[in-house]
Amino acid sequence: MELALPLLLVLASLSLANANANAGGTNTTTYIVFMDAARMPAVQASPAHWHAAHLESLSIDPARHLLYSYSAAAHGFAAALLPDHLAMLRGTPEVLQVVPDEVFQLHTTRSPEFLGLLTPAYQPAIGNLEAATHDVVIGILDTGVWPESPSFAGGNLPPPPARWKGVCEAGVDFPPSACGRKLVGARSFSRGLRAANGGAIGVGKTTFRSARDRDGHGTHTASTAAGAVVANASLLGYATGTARGMAPGARVAAYKVCWPEGCLGSDILAGIDAAVADGVGVLSLSLGGGAAPYFRDTVAVGAFGAAAAGVFVSCSAGNSGPSGATVSNSAPWVATVGAGTLDRDFPAYVTLPTGARLAGVSLYAGSSPSPRPAMLPLVYGSGRDNASKLCLSGTLDPAAVRGKIVLCDRGVNARVEKGAVVKAAGGAGMVLANTAASGEELVADSHLLPAVAVGRSVGDKIREYAVRGGGRPMAMLSFGGTVLGVRPSPVVAAFSSRGPNTVVPEILKPDVIGPGVNILAAWSGVAGPTGLAKDGRRTNFNIISGTSMSCPHISGVAALLKAAHPNWSPAAIKSALMTTAYTVDNTNSSLRDAADGSLANAFAYGAGHVDPQKALSPGLVYDISTNDYVAFLCSLDYSAPHIQVITKMSNFSCPKKFRPGDLNYPSFSVVFKQKSKRVLRFRRELTNVGPATSVYNVKVSSPESVSVTVTPTKLTFKKVGQKQRYYVTFTSKAGQGQAKPDFGWISWVNDEHVVRSPVAYTWKM
Repeated sequence: MELALPLLLVLASLSLANANANAGGTNTTTYIVFMDAARMPAVQASPAHWHAAHLESLSIDPARHLLYSYSAAAHGFAAALLPDHLAMLRGTPEVLQVVPDEVFQLHTTRSPEFLGLLTPAYQPAIGNLEAATHDVVIGILDTGVWPESPSFAGGNLPPPPARWKGVCEAGVDFPPSACGRKLVGARSFSRGLRAANGGAIGVGKTTFRSARDRDGHGTHTASTAAGAVVANASLLGYATGTARGMAPGARVAAYKVCWPEGCLGSDILAGIDAAVADGVGVLSLSLGGGAAPYFRDTVAVGAFGAAAAGVFVSCSAGNSGPSGATVSNSAPWVATVGAGTLDRDFPAYVTLPTGARLAGVSLYAGSSPSPRPAMLPLVYGSGRDNASKLCLSGTLDPAAVRGKIVLCDRGVNARVEKGAVVKAAGGAGMVLANTAASGEELVADSHLLPAVAVGRSVGDKIREYAVRGGGRPMAMLSFGGTVLGVRPSPVVAAFSSRGPNTVVPEILKPDVIGPGVNILAAWSGVAGPTGLAKDGRRTNFNIISGTSMSCPHISGVAALLKAAHPNWSPAAIKSALMTTAYTVDNTNSSLRDAADGSLANAFAYGAGHVDPQKALSPGLVYDISTNDYVAFLCSLDYSAPHIQVITKMSNFSCPKKFRPGDLNYPSFSVVFKQKSKRVLRFRRELTNVGPATSVYNVKVSSPESVSVTVTPTKLTFKKVGQKQRYYVTFTSKAGQGQAKPDFGWISWVNDEHVVRSPVAYTWKM
């Protein structure tokens, strides 16, 4: 597994069965215990008191075992328990579910302009929103924050909104005065990690037991969402310009839930719980889980509670593309965000003695390999086995690479680590060549030595030359700085995780894509741009890539929509983002996939690339209530306790006729499962948020494999807020052997608006 994109939090299926908690030296395992809040005795002052009392009633000492109590986003607690505790807890009627804690690992100057936020036509709307966004707080669950970054300067912001209840938690090198009018809250959560790690954090590494960010990832995501305007920002001269977040007038609250060893589900849930209680309006989580049922997915459970409280939740889709069925965070109550490219690039070149000048990318900002660009010897596979071709640690022979340019295959270890390995062996430069796994995707890095990253086809040419070119292979590296107006763009990033959704195939994921490749944003003051311990460079800004970067773009845009439409639900905001997204690039061609240049589809980009301008005025929205989600969960055949774990509702009824595809979602995923199920009928309901009197006509685009009938074909609205229902009948015309997915669209159109929903078709016969 390549560690090339360590900036997304991806679920590791690591059991904590033998984790040693700091509970009297005994072997314990951390569990999250979900409770039935309806059974809380009236004499208990709070859920926290009840949780402690419940443990005491079972002779379990809460002072030694209880880690967290949850009450805002979920009902329950986390505890480090002995094996005999489990049977006692599971045997009490107050307990709904007990699940093991799980470990998660870690997964701009151009973005606002690329998204149209700086265009003259959009400026009046932004200006009117500036004051309104002051009341929106974006909670960032990540590695913390570097409060001294100029991106978090308060400027002329007024005091935080009166309803804000967050705090600036004192900790190591983090006084309460570190917060202000931009960074309005900071907390850290580590009890789960410490329980799993014998009380230790950051063993062998320098870390901060506070909300301060050593890694840089949390600072980057927070400033992307809502960083202040900073002039003359750049990474060592690359991407120079004015940096600003998507919602520069919004506030930021940092919830540090990730540490050098990883991120525990119990700590993440504690962060969500605190953020909801504090009063955030948007939650941004550049972290993800696996394909687990929603009642076992810590993030999904916490996000449901947040959404039910009116909080918009944005999550990254994952960095496991271009393989299909890899998307994370597939719950319908979160916005699942994939990644695309900007129209900005950082070109670099590999020139061969044949005269070939082969294009790649680089963020190298030091001196050239030689006093002036010149040919140097090129070496490939200088060690005893093929591991040297990957430039793994300890595989390069210094005698063979000293003073030479080393060709390294991408894969297995981190891209920047390969550069460090080459430099340590005495290499003068590096060409990092993609293989089939990463295709033509180009991600720039700020390497410690002169280095150029190239795609698979260029890499194959250089490999062929290095192995079979004869004589003494030579190469020259050169660097082209920053280039704007790149065409085509956007392109779906090859690393961006794809559908179909393996948890509930009837919900199309991801929802949208946003900028996630080579994004410049604020950085930690104690980490170099590569993040490597041996990188002594320091910079206020860094350029990194991942769906971790695209997620906060959507979080910031959601804050703008929340400010413009304070009465909209999180589902309505997501609908506006989805139905106004676009699927053509700046050459007016359909979006393509960076992996191989082929046309992308809805499994890669969902509804398309987000368009903030159009999202402000979508015309119609697909709204979803908490009761709608309950009906959806019922349709999944979840047990009543499992539904209660997610919803915190003790009294609910399940409708008799409701299928997963009937959820009022802004997209369709049509799954033909059996020969007899060749006809499927779905229902949807649209709410008018445009002019009071509006008429829309349906427009259908469908593949030859399916016929689509929409009833009615016209929707007439007479007032704002009016709802109209329609039905869609999908009939499969494909043969029994149909295996390839197909795609289409259903749009409601008038002179002012196009409300478009993607449709994905799959066959499981």
